[in-house]
Amino acid sequence: MTKKGPPPAPDPARRRRWEDETLGVQLQRSGERRERFETSSGIELEPLYGPPEAAVDYDRDLGYPGEPPFTRGVHPTMYRGRLWTMRQYAGFGTAGETNARFRYLLESGQTGLSVAFDLPTQMGYDSDHPMAEGEVGRVGVAIDTLDDMRRLLDGIPLDRVSTSMTINATAPILLAFYVALADERGTPRAELRGTVQNDILKEFVARGTYIYPVEESLRLVTDLFEFCAAEVPRWNPISISGYHIREAGATAAQEIAFTFANGIEYVRRAMHAGLELDSFAPRLSFFFASHNCFLEEVAKFRAARRLWARIVEEMGGAESSRRLRFHAQTAGSTLTAQQPFNNVVRVTLQALAAVLGGTQSLHTNSYDEALALPTRDAALLALRTQQIIASESGVADTVDPLAGSYAVEVLTDELESLAREYLARIEELGGASRAIGYMAEEIHRSAYTYQKALESGESEVVGVNVLQDDEEPPVLVAPDFGALAAAQRARLGEWKDARDAGKTEAALAAAREAASSGGGLMPRLVQAVKAGATLGELSDELRGVWGTYVRG
Repeated sequence: MTKKGPPPAPDPARRRRWEDETLGVQLQRSGERRERFETSSGIELEPLYGPPEAAVDYDRDLGYPGEPPFTRGVHPTMYRGRLWTMRQYAGFGTAGETNARFRYLLESGQTGLSVAFDLPTQMGYDSDHPMAEGEVGRVGVAIDTLDDMRRLLDGIPLDRVSTSMTINATAPILLAFYVALADERGTPRAELRGTVQNDILKEFVARGTYIYPVEESLRLVTDLFEFCAAEVPRWNPISISGYHIREAGATAAQEIAFTFANGIEYVRRAMHAGLELDSFAPRLSFFFASHNCFLEEVAKFRAARRLWARIVEEMGGAESSRRLRFHAQTAGSTLTAQQPFNNVVRVTLQALAAVLGGTQSLHTNSYDEALALPTRDAALLALRTQQIIASESGVADTVDPLAGSYAVEVLTDELESLAREYLARIEELGGASRAIGYMAEEIHRSAYTYQKALESGESEVVGVNVLQDDEEPPVLVAPDFGALAAAQRARLGEWKDARDAGKTEAALAAAREAASSGGGLMPRLVQAVKAGATLGELSDELRGVWGTYVRG
């Protein structure tokens, strides 16, 4: 390729002439489709962007892939060297049924596992608890015991397949099951690769599957950090999640800011517990949504990478600690029960935005998720969507292909600026743990604003408030959840009958003592699940010591 010298600067007079004559005449003749064009974050979109608006300091704000500020990617070659991990989220019913889906997806080319757990598992209740009635296996897989974890991962090599677990309040217990299974199989802990979400602040702010009070919950997070640094060095001890913040109604700018506010809180807590920043920061991972506003989403990922690099640099982190590694998932809240095949298009655009934004890992939603748990064929189509983007679109063949787009660079700057404003306000309030109410209220405001725009028709959703038809959404056959729950309770009863009750009680007492004394909990949890303790029993021990969180 012939190298060109720097181009001449555009003529400002020609720009003014275009605005006054060419554009002005057209606007007088027919106007535009609406008075104001803006992104989800309220950034007004100009009719045209050029060098005056996108004045970029290349070395300071863009740089090169694999080097600070990482705007253009965390790896020098990005997808030219290795494609993102294709990690489809799955989990329903029993561990055996979920294992069958995992095997099917791995055989179809998926490259990582992502586990969805049912609500009782997320809330620390065994499947035979009265609070679990009607919820066993409905929104994810029920995991009560070490034997359930065995069934879930039967035939799956733990040292070769990376496993992500979307679990928060009970994350230490689920990791304990995973580590205990690895020990049982003889798989070295140092070879385990994966992630536990373990992001409890996001639960207080946006989602609601918390159990314990804020301070005790944060202690569990840092205990898990310490354990992973010492025992499971290739494991990501947290996935700081903007996804659920965005799904609750946040804007793109709020998603960045509130996610990073929580991340800063976790980093400070870990350092206060005695961990060196660079001993754990390189293993931090993040989780973002990819929504419909295509250019804003691409810019969001680039702005987030740059902002996190600058935040960690200000905290004294080495270059290896400043890389923002993240998983992305297409937006479940944008899926519609009406005209569900439209969701295939939505998911494709959202996945493409995540790839152009430089994600390290991606989940694509199934088109039928607004109706029921994903069917086998829909899950395969969602995976094929990623594979076609990777193999046929060409967008993975060059690094950061949208860099230099005037619109994308302006949006990248605007989103970083807006996120910094939110972060400054959260700092004024004393940090994320003290700003839970503020963040929740801001999300509620944004969700309300969007809902009003949808109902007024200002925001258009095809098949919902425009281009509607009279067809009823299809009805998918649901599993027999009653039979499923009964079978799960029966297995749990057999497990309890077969274990050594004395050993189990001693191990539960050791976990209770560690919770009371402030000692390291993770080793005690691993010992307890090996001794037969269930997820609900361990959660109850911690409830007994710490109590539960009551929203004020």
